[in-house]
Amino acid sequence: MPRESKRDKILEAAALIVKEQGSDALTLDAAAKKAEVSKGGLLYHFSTKEALVKGLVQHMNDLYRENVEGLVENDPEEAGKWARAFIEVMRDKSEENRTISAGMLAAQGINPELMKPLQDTYADWQDHMEHDGLDEVDATITRLAIDGLWLSEIFGLAPLDPELRGRVLERLKNQTYKK
Repeated sequence: MPRESKRDKILEAAALIVKEQGSDALTLDAAAKKAEVSKGGLLYHFSTKEALVKGLVQHMNDLYRENVEGLVENDPEEAGKWARAFIEVMRDKSEENRTISAGMLAAQGINPELMKPLQDTYADWQDHMEHDGLDEVDATITRLAIDGLWLSEIFGLAPLDPELRGRVLERLKNQTYKK
């Protein structure tokens, strides 16, 4: 298993701070302490809090793209592969990605323009879903349902019990196959 880079360690620590304490608690000192690196080590990678949050958003964006696009490449079906990838990432990676998603919350609070990489990725995915062989409205409803599930889990807004969650994801996935 490859060693975690110092940069990634700092990003994970910063995301954990935001998740556990909110974006106001995210400072360079707090991130350095949580990551167990020197302040100088942190400053080498991120010179300001805004740079750190920008790095969090980019890291989140890179992970999500890798997760979704890797599944698209391996899906043998012609239609619905983008929607299915979105669903499968939610099924398999949501817990793993939950902490890093905190970067999005920090960006929105500090400088909404930092969300641009994620906004561009979502626009790209929406375009792919609309042109992936499914009805564009059905594909969009699927994406929005997954986004809603993701947000309900991040914010603790009546998250589903695991059995119901699994059935919801399976129903959505079944709707991505052409009949």
